[in-house]
Amino acid sequence: MSDFLDLVDLCAERIGGAVLHANDDFFAPKENLLKPGAAVFREHEYTDRGKWMDGWESRRRRTPGNDFALVRLGLPGILRGVVVDTAFFRGNYPDHVSIDACSARAAASPEELLGPATRWVEVLPKSALKGDSRNPFPIAAPHRFTHLRLNIYPDGGVARLRVHGQVVPDWRRLGRGGAEIDVAAVEHGGEVLSCSDMFFGVRGNLIMPGRAANMGDGWETKRRRGPGYDWALLQLAAEATLSRVEVDTNHFKGNYPDTCTLEGCNHEGADLAAATWREILPRTKLQAHTRHHFDDELLDRGPFTHVRLNIYPDGGVSRLRVFGALTRGAGLARRLHRLNTLLRAEAEAELLTCCGARAWAGGMAELRPFRSLADVLTAADAVWRGLGPNDWLEAFRAHPRIGEGRAEKPQDERARRWSEKEQGGVAGADAETMAALAAENHAYYERFAHIFIVCATGKSAGEMLALLRARLGNDPAHELHVAAEEQRKITRIRLEKLLDT
Repeated sequence: MSDFLDLVDLCAERIGGAVLHANDDFFAPKENLLKPGAAVFREHEYTDRGKWMDGWESRRRRTPGNDFALVRLGLPGILRGVVVDTAFFRGNYPDHVSIDACSARAAASPEELLGPATRWVEVLPKSALKGDSRNPFPIAAPHRFTHLRLNIYPDGGVARLRVHGQVVPDWRRLGRGGAEIDVAAVEHGGEVLSCSDMFFGVRGNLIMPGRAANMGDGWETKRRRGPGYDWALLQLAAEATLSRVEVDTNHFKGNYPDTCTLEGCNHEGADLAAATWREILPRTKLQAHTRHHFDDELLDRGPFTHVRLNIYPDGGVSRLRVFGALTRGAGLARRLHRLNTLLRAEAEAELLTCCGARAWAGGMAELRPFRSLADVLTAADAVWRGLGPNDWLEAFRAHPRIGEGRAEKPQDERARRWSEKEQGGVAGADAETMAALAAENHAYYERFAHIFIVCATGKSAGEMLALLRARLGNDPAHELHVAAEEQRKITRIRLEKLLDT
């Protein structure tokens, strides 16, 4: 059908997807939209409201407008395609459908999502539907979304909604400082790219959250009647150095593999034909219905971008966990990817923590996507140098005075912490130095009508006091340019912090 069908279903219940609200679900509840498995039909079953249907169905609309449902994605990501399944809805399916998407807090309420502050983006224009059919629609939207609004025109029933895409985790909170994570997990962006066979259980189950609920919630191949073995190929969330591996045969008792091996490669690009594979886990005996942990047994820890689980000769594995730490370059690449895929308003909010000038943040957001840290820093300098005094002064107001904790312009918590660390040199200063800083700060502001800006990172209180006194003698126009250059330096340092380099 469509290539996107092989990608993870971002709204699946098993990974946290939920239907938060529907303006009408008189005949069949909205929660049915995300139920696992295909819809079923019970020919002679009725409720006190009408025919029982396995889907979401609104009443017949007698007023202008259309019906809709709000869906929270289980995992935020880039949408590649949706399937609007109208199975068994024949005389009561919607004529058309459209989908809007937004990025919001995971805990956002329907009231918040429908409020004026939420910016919705149309990702699927109004499109015709067929009844009793799986209706696939590719989506070309480069941004990271968290919620959808499914609009049906004017009313009717939809059996299932599937939203396929690529997971984009919040890498600000994952994998920093060499933290160990499951780099194969779907919630971190891992993918099972292909496998030799999945007759009884689909390959994507291998990396789902939690332990398998039953035998059908794993990857299982048919019985092999000839030579060879079965395998599954995984792309890790990012390049990582491995620490331990877990192979879980939970629920597989008479059909678990006899042995397994794990191989890895470090390869860029989609074509793995030229990849060099190295043995991570040697051929190892497996047990039925058992969680196998491997640490000291690992022969090679990488770094790797892909792993291949080989099972001999066939059988079922419920979960594969591959724990490791992202390499420094991979961590930067993932956080840069997230910045590139944010909606413009979100990107501007992130960038304002580095420089408080709105025109600068807007200019940077417009220049995305960035390919590297060097790209980001070059763009930051170019945009800053294209601004004028009013923009510079706006950026200055986002900083507290040296030795003080509060900026004239409100800072978010991250920017406040950065300011505190940047001014760490004043922490141990004596009372006399602090009093002098306060007095000279006041004198500086009286002379120049803006606060004293200095790239404080690595400087002591005494050094900053000396710089302040020296710059008090500058001509105001010259001093404004000096302060702007200091702001440029601060911005570069903060961008590196934002991308955790």
